[in-house]
Amino acid sequence: MAKVLIVDDEPPIRRTLREILQFEKYEADEASDGLECLALFEKNKYDVVLMDIKMPKLDGMETLERLQALAPETPVVMISGHATIDTAVEAVKKGAFDFIAKPPDLNRLLITIRNALDKSSLITETKVLKQKVSSSKTQEMIGESEPMLQIKRTIETVAPTEARILITGKNGTGKELVARWVHAKSHRSKGPIVEVNCAAIPSELIESELFGHEKGSFTSAHKQRIGKFEQANGGTIFLDEIGDMSLDAQAKVLRALQESKITRVGGEKEIKVDVRVIAATNKNLREEIEAKRFREDLYHRLAVIIIEVPPLDKRRDDIPILVEHFIKQVCGEYGTPPKKISKAALAALQKVHWTGNIRELRNVVERLIILSNKEISEEDVKRYVGPFQDPMNGEQK
Repeated sequence: MAKVLIVDDEPPIRRTLREILQFEKYEADEASDGLECLALFEKNKYDVVLMDIKMPKLDGMETLERLQALAPETPVVMISGHATIDTAVEAVKKGAFDFIAKPPDLNRLLITIRNALDKSSLITETKVLKQKVSSSKTQEMIGESEPMLQIKRTIETVAPTEARILITGKNGTGKELVARWVHAKSHRSKGPIVEVNCAAIPSELIESELFGHEKGSFTSAHKQRIGKFEQANGGTIFLDEIGDMSLDAQAKVLRALQESKITRVGGEKEIKVDVRVIAATNKNLREEIEAKRFREDLYHRLAVIIIEVPPLDKRRDDIPILVEHFIKQVCGEYGTPPKKISKAALAALQKVHWTGNIRELRNVVERLIILSNKEISEEDVKRYVGPFQDPMNGEQK
């Protein structure tokens, strides 16, 4: 049963609208002003809002703006007894689904609500489809070496729990893929996974990026912004390269983990968030703690479960199946049949010193596909890849 919120400061109008909607088999709640409307939205989910423009405490236009930030996908139908074209245009520009003059025509009102519900259903279906597509795009974890089997076993064990996870490993080893697999196998898989590259965001902006900000909180804050923690509500937030986060931001993240609440920059209201935190780093956080660059209390909050992703040099047995996987992937992207590779070429690739790990291997495979003839040979590997390393003694050749 669709749920409609009626927001109007006149009790007779609220009562009349509620009776009409209940007769039409809708569930209806009432709010006498904008503040009560926002308070109800904190507790309940509504499919449509009917809201008067002129109200005490917080008028309809300002309430509309706040609803756009709080629940941007919920259609809001504005109603007013002082309707003008300018007012209607302003309401629609601010995000209203439609504008109806008082007293509302019953047929027009019901048709508008049905149309708003159709839009809401379409948005929901689109989100579900996007989530399915996103899930289907989670790449397979390729590898049968003992280190990879251990990681897979760990993921199967910890993914269904709510334990926080710290993923460590060098650049290019596949830390993001591990995080995505944990999310995909968790009870939160139907919710979002929101990724934050802490190293790519300037220190002065990281707090706003994570927690959002209120309009006017700083010079360029022209409108309210929802942060990554709120976007990940009900799902997972992946804090990549957390070792590069400033100490100030670390303190705010620690508070969010301790209390499951955040406060937007420039705001005072505490907002409850339900997120699972997965963090990753290519740094040794113990050394960062010793150097006073990382908070020890945050480390212990994050490192409930530690998953170390090994470098490719420590899992050379996986190189042949990784190469075959990348050949199929790259040739599929190019629209060409998969190219063959000789056993000698695979053996040669197993001797390469992989400083860039899986990411480098994928790029090398693409290079070999482009530059080699019908079959990738050992000579192709020697010509286009290097340097080589004897895996037994670590000497480069």
